[in-house]
Amino acid sequence: MRVSPSLCKRLLSGTIWRSSQVPQHVCLRNYAQTAETVLGKDAVAAASPRVQDEHHSATQESRSFAVGMFNGQLHTEQVFPYPSVLSEEQSQFLSELVGPVSRFFQEVNNPALNDDLEKVDDETLTGLKELGAFGLQVPTELGGMGLNNTQYARLVEIVGLHDLGVGITLGAHQSIGFKGILLFGNKEQKEKYLPRLASGETIAAFCLTEPSSGSDAASIRTTAEKSPCGKYYTLTGSKIWISNAGIADLFTVFAKTHLPDPTSGEMKEKITAFIVERGEGVTSGPPDKKLGIRASNTASLYFDGARVPAENVLGGEGNGFKVAMNILNNGRFGMAAALSGTMKGMIQKAVEHATTRIQFSNKLHNFGVIQEKLARMAVLQYVTESMAYMISANMDSGSKDFQIEAAISKIFGSEAAWSVTDECIQILGGTGFMKDAGVERVLRDLRIFRIFEGTNDILRLFVALNGLQGAGKELKSLQKAMSNPLTNTSLLLKEGMRRARRRAGLSTGLTLKGTVHPELERSAELAVLSLEDFGRTVEDLLLKYGKRIVDQQFILQRVADCSIDLYAMIVVLSRASRSFSQGLPTAQHEKILCDIWCTEAETRIRGGLRNLRGVGGSALFKNLRSVSAALTENGGVVAAHPLGF
Repeated sequence: MRVSPSLCKRLLSGTIWRSSQVPQHVCLRNYAQTAETVLGKDAVAAASPRVQDEHHSATQESRSFAVGMFNGQLHTEQVFPYPSVLSEEQSQFLSELVGPVSRFFQEVNNPALNDDLEKVDDETLTGLKELGAFGLQVPTELGGMGLNNTQYARLVEIVGLHDLGVGITLGAHQSIGFKGILLFGNKEQKEKYLPRLASGETIAAFCLTEPSSGSDAASIRTTAEKSPCGKYYTLTGSKIWISNAGIADLFTVFAKTHLPDPTSGEMKEKITAFIVERGEGVTSGPPDKKLGIRASNTASLYFDGARVPAENVLGGEGNGFKVAMNILNNGRFGMAAALSGTMKGMIQKAVEHATTRIQFSNKLHNFGVIQEKLARMAVLQYVTESMAYMISANMDSGSKDFQIEAAISKIFGSEAAWSVTDECIQILGGTGFMKDAGVERVLRDLRIFRIFEGTNDILRLFVALNGLQGAGKELKSLQKAMSNPLTNTSLLLKEGMRRARRRAGLSTGLTLKGTVHPELERSAELAVLSLEDFGRTVEDLLLKYGKRIVDQQFILQRVADCSIDLYAMIVVLSRASRSFSQGLPTAQHEKILCDIWCTEAETRIRGGLRNLRGVGGSALFKNLRSVSAALTENGGVVAAHPLGF
């Protein structure tokens, strides 16, 4: 069968049904331009091009579900069945650790005392070192426990259940503090530093944020000047809000270095990562006074001509941005696991109060308002936990493409935990507001999670732009296939018909039937409908805005929200399906949690996408921008006082 290039072009633009009414600017060229401009050519890729020549597979196809959903594609390999990666030996080892760690936090650690002391109590710190808690993922041959990501997540969950302040101390040390050495360190660096880091003899810290650079990591001003002999660097500058800064003796520090451009030879500024030991020229300020996580030491760090040996460059000169982003991407799943544990603790407190407190001659848990609160708390915890262990298993299975999923889990988990803890206080009433109940401390501790390791606002842009970049790359590769349509006939027909049906509001044939358990098929249908609608809307936005999409933050935030809801639908469908398949006694309960989430998420997604496609959203964004402008022009007041003075 021969297919003309013009027919292929009409199919791929989704215009086969009414081609005469399609504006001429709607073509694949828009997609190709978008692929090169969204985030820039050198940005962290959310996906490699996934449409390949039928005879020559030039690129590796991404199987990430989150990447595929931006194209309206259903990649199930990494999400169905719900992944289980632990061997029998690994499961046994983990089960032997869970008991002692749980007992330690119940019997030794005192979170209220840590909060009052504004540091981790000495007895707790010593006990954590004896437990091996400072080297959970360090290889056993270098003195650590050698845990994989899934095992690590389970222990982090226990810490999150009991004390987030201690959790930050441990996480800042190993999740980000020396994670760079694990990921990028050479043999000598690992052998030199990891044994004493694993034992807790040396505490580590991650040093990126500066007074002039928060979310904008590329604007750091700390400099590292290479000596004429090339044997060391001189480090000058400062870092702020560094967890563990006052107690650490080893730092992963990011600084600007001057390097020759490989093509022009011109000297350019590039960020480089360094392993820096505390010593001459390295000092820390007093502990910062904070709203929450007071047990965690936070301080400024100063570098005044500190000498750093050249062999302490981490990951190569000029690769600091890559090192930093990989460290943060690799650590975010642990945050979701910890916050899942926090939510469990808050739900337990709320249930205990609701089943014992009597008002109006009835226990609180019998009132519909309380029942809804408890149910929604349970749903949020279930989704967060499902995300955390889905992503950790993907990582343990060798996936390299989990940036979007990890960012989603951090956003979702931090906001869900805040909501659950806030509702716990509401259920406890005045008791929850009092210090003795311990819930107000958790609420204070939680507030930082929506800010550090990437603010949720920036991470939403990260999710949306990475997803859109992947969609642009896909369509660019389609354009390449069109340059030789006769050798890519079946591919172009398949993709073209899919787009044409989607634009006509018809099903593209995607289904989860046979993948999810039959008990969950209705919720699965909602997920597929949402996926197809999301893919079509992303395509429309790319065509409408092209490279200008990077500046449309009102739109990007809402694209991210839809993607978060959609990914959450998939992970709970997968987990609940596994529970049915394994005949777990909680399967029916998990179905209810899954159905609640999917029903409400589909409604939110449908409404959000309708606003993105329609004029209503534009009018709203215009009004929001107008109010913001008035506030900034008038110093924060836009309306006259109702009393007239």
